[in-house]
Amino acid sequence: MRFFLFRPLAALTLGLLAGAAGLLPAASAQDLDDTLIRQAKEAFQKRDKDRLSALKTAALDARYPLAPWIDYWDLSGRLSEVSAPEVEAFYARWPGSYVEDRLRNDWLLELGKRRDWAGVAREYPHFRMDDDREVTCYALVAAQQSGQAVTEAARQAWMDQKQPDDGCQLLAQTLFDARQFSEADVWRKLRQAVEFNRQKQARAVAGLLGEGVSKPLTAIFDNPARYLARQARSGSRREDELTALALARLAAGDPAVAAKQLEEHWGQRLDAENAAWAWAITARQAAFALMPEALDWTEKAWARLKKRDAKDPDWTDDTLAWQARAWLRLGNGEARWRGVLRCIDAMGVDERNSAVWQYWRGRALLALAKPGDAGQTERREGQALLQALAPQLGYYGQLASEDLGGVQALPPRPAALSPTERDAMRRHPGLQRALTLFGIGMRSEAVREWNFSLIGLSDRELLSAAQLACEREIWDRCINSSEKTRAEFDLAQRFPTPHADELLPRAREIGLDPAYAYGLVRQESRFITDARSGVGASGLMQVMPATARWTAKKIGMTDYKPSLLSDKAVNLKLGTAYLKLVLDDMDGSQPLAAAAYNAGPNRPRRWRDGPVLEPAMWVENIPFNETRDYVKKVLSNATYYAGLMGGKPASLKARMGPSIGPRTTPAPALDADLP
Repeated sequence: MRFFLFRPLAALTLGLLAGAAGLLPAASAQDLDDTLIRQAKEAFQKRDKDRLSALKTAALDARYPLAPWIDYWDLSGRLSEVSAPEVEAFYARWPGSYVEDRLRNDWLLELGKRRDWAGVAREYPHFRMDDDREVTCYALVAAQQSGQAVTEAARQAWMDQKQPDDGCQLLAQTLFDARQFSEADVWRKLRQAVEFNRQKQARAVAGLLGEGVSKPLTAIFDNPARYLARQARSGSRREDELTALALARLAAGDPAVAAKQLEEHWGQRLDAENAAWAWAITARQAAFALMPEALDWTEKAWARLKKRDAKDPDWTDDTLAWQARAWLRLGNGEARWRGVLRCIDAMGVDERNSAVWQYWRGRALLALAKPGDAGQTERREGQALLQALAPQLGYYGQLASEDLGGVQALPPRPAALSPTERDAMRRHPGLQRALTLFGIGMRSEAVREWNFSLIGLSDRELLSAAQLACEREIWDRCINSSEKTRAEFDLAQRFPTPHADELLPRAREIGLDPAYAYGLVRQESRFITDARSGVGASGLMQVMPATARWTAKKIGMTDYKPSLLSDKAVNLKLGTAYLKLVLDDMDGSQPLAAAAYNAGPNRPRRWRDGPVLEPAMWVENIPFNETRDYVKKVLSNATYYAGLMGGKPASLKARMGPSIGPRTTPAPALDADLP
């Protein structure tokens, strides 16, 4: 491999070359490190090919340690013009590196656009990351062109596609033209696109069926109510499908209006499959909105399904998941658990086997098991599911452990890393480049280098890489690397406690549980002090500017100004203060407060209205996927932090607190203006 250390002689050579090209000012060797890569990135972003080419030549001649990146930017910007030998030469310069695999990804996309199927077939087996859906689709087209049977894999890839692209659209068109995809496949994909409001994708899919579908689809997206009133028909398959799509779009805006249309008109006129699907989507939207009618509409969907004698519905896993959540929220007694079980059993294999639905399936089986020998089969299966989850680190492993009567034990710390193990990761070329990139502030490139370098590492190597990141205080890579181990678990790496000198005294001062605060900060920023979100949240606790101003006023911080939000101590002070105010507003409920911190307090105030639920059921019904996942992780993190801080396993369920339902105490005075 060509990876080099940056020596003073090389720096002098680089300075002379760059000076001659008029690219760099006179500077020290360390300055040259930073300046060269930044100027190269700027030239790449501005598509200044001549300047970038000169910088690449200078970097290669000087054996610059970040030359692979400059070489990559130079070639990737010219891919539409290059030939295979030039790409092969790049691979030979940087074998086994991130940029080699990154360029192969780009080259595969270019070969697909060129319809060079022999080239795609040649390159694809060497693509290590294999994480590009469009590349997968191009590879399947190449395989189909060579006579291989790809129908099932192609159907799965196409159904998994979320955004339209040339590769997957070409795959669909190719297999549809070859009659390997049926009209039923296309309608299934179209229903999925409409369900998730992916309009561009829906229009691309509709194009496979011709103008007779694509034209009315435009009217459906523009105004579904008007389409139903003026254009909708039933009787033929195409008419029924289009009418069902219009009802689904109507339900996205107002499930009650869609339900009324189904009740009064379309429910009996549509064929059973489309009527069932329209009711299912209406129920899904109602469950998402936490409407009390969600369960009734779910049952109407299943009742229509029975009329066509279908064993399993052709509904998405997301729709089935929301129906299961509706049963958890609104069901009672055995009916609740039978409804949950029915929905889970109808899911696809991967979704059904996920930790969330294995947990609730285990709970359902145990709840439905009859006393004594009559319920032995259900009891054994339910216990087996929870026992399989219990050792797994995370929210559902913790819940399962406590459902089985214990508290999840903290795993023993692995044996200390040897000097040889530590040295191997210090010398790893990809990790070296990543550390250099972190050091000059190029975090995006550094993270990609780091993550690629972890592919194929053993547990001991991952622990060593994590320790390297911890020592450099690159906390997100410390946590990320340690979380990839499969058999050895170092919780001190996974749940580090940086900034303890500021955070712990502050938490104690305001009466905030330090484990809860750490659990939230770990989820918010992974302890990256200069983290900034796309919506403007800043720092360790990802505080929004308006929230910072409001909190500063509440706690009497008279000298606050927006520029202070990037100061670590100020960010922690304002973030912990706001979290405590939110926690008090939510009656001390940590699930509610975590949801409020992520989604704003007004939403969980509404979400708590309705049936009184055990906290795990309430959390499972949080409408926003991001917030639902966030709350689970914050609570799980906090439980592990409590265990590490206290030296013994802690209870997740105790942390989740009592049942959650409508507020029973008067709202605190600050409730009205809490942002």
